[in-house]
Amino acid sequence: MASIYEQFTIENSAAHVWECLRDFYALHERLVPGFVTACREEDGARVITFFNGRVTRERLVSIDDTNLRLSYTVLGGQSAHHHASAQVFAEGERRCRFVWITDVLPDEMAAPIEQLMKRGSAVMKATLDAAR
Repeated sequence: MASIYEQFTIENSAAHVWECLRDFYALHERLVPGFVTACREEDGARVITFFNGRVTRERLVSIDDTNLRLSYTVLGGQSAHHHASAQVFAEGERRCRFVWITDVLPDEMAAPIEQLMKRGSAVMKATLDAAR
């Protein structure tokens, strides 16, 4: 199983970043506008449309308000297994670290997913830095 890690610093409070992250059905508005162009709730999952037209279904696995951690799994698609988590760590009042980890099978799926995660991370950082 391949594991992909994205980690970056955001110039905003952990509380604000967590508020945006935990709003599971609003990532196209609050976290990654333009990278994700649409998101809707359907049958207990979120159906998201990416900038390239790809559509993915994701089911929320857990929201942990104590540890500022959210996890989800991708349903269907080309992967036999695709699970991810995102967690926010405070680094002062107006700065935090964002850690996004994805586990995927088969290993061959790691490279294209990693490219998407890098692009999504850049959009997320820019969006959340600007939301001060």
